Amino acid sequence: MAIINQATKELQVKIVYYGAAKGGKTVNLEQVHANVQTNKPEEKGKMVSLATSSDRTLFFDFFPLEAMSIKGFKTKFQLYTVPGQVIYNTTRQLVLRGVDGIVFVADSQYEKMAENVESFQNMEENLRTLKMDLGNIPYVLQYNKRDLPNIAPVDYMDYLLNNKEVQVPAFPATAVKCEGVFETLNMITRMLLHKFINEGGRKSS
Repeated sequence: MAIINQATKELQVKIVYYGAAKGGKTVNLEQVHANVQTNKPEEKGKMVSLATSSDRTLFFDFFPLEAMSIKGFKTKFQLYTVPGQVIYNTTRQLVLRGVDGIVFVADSQYEKMAENVESFQNMEENLRTLKMDLGNIPYVLQYNKRDLPNIAPVDYMDYLLNNKEVQVPAFPATAVKCEGVFETLNMITRMLLHKFINEGGRKSS
C-alpha cells in the first residue's frame, strides 16, 4: 500500500505490471525507464533485474518531472513486473504484496487470448490469496502488440478482459515503439493519486 515517509516527505506508490509471458511487461518498463522525464538524473532509480532461469522480475522507481505534490509530499512511483511463467507464481505473489495499482498487459495476437484470460484469472487468485480484492485496486488494461498482423479487435479483447459492470480504461499499444506506454502509465498514476487524495493517506513510516 502507499507509504508516507515523513522523514523524506515522500509518498511512495507501487505499480505492478502483470500479464502472460512475452506479452510486453518488460518492454513497457524499459521504455518508461529510458524515456521518463525527471528533474535530476538521481531522481530515476536504476533498473534492477531479478533473473530466474528463463524469466525475470524488473524494478525501478522515479520522481516524474511533473510529479503532483500532495500536502507537501513528493510522489515516488515504484514500477515492478511479475515473471510471466506460471512456475514462478510464488514470485508473482511476492511482487503483488503492497501493490497500489496494476497495469495488466495483454498480448493482442489471437493465439494469445487464452493465455491473457488465464493470466488475468491468476492475478485475481493471487490477490485473493493476499487478502486483496481487484475491485478495490485501481488498474488499467493495455492491449499490446497492435502492430502485428494477426491481432484481435479491441472490442473482442474488452469482451474477454474488461467485461465487468464498471469497465476500466484500456489502451491499445505497441510497446516496442513506445506507443501507448505513457498513456497507460499516466492513467494509472492519475487514478492512484485521485484515490490517495480521496482517502487521505493510509500508511506511514
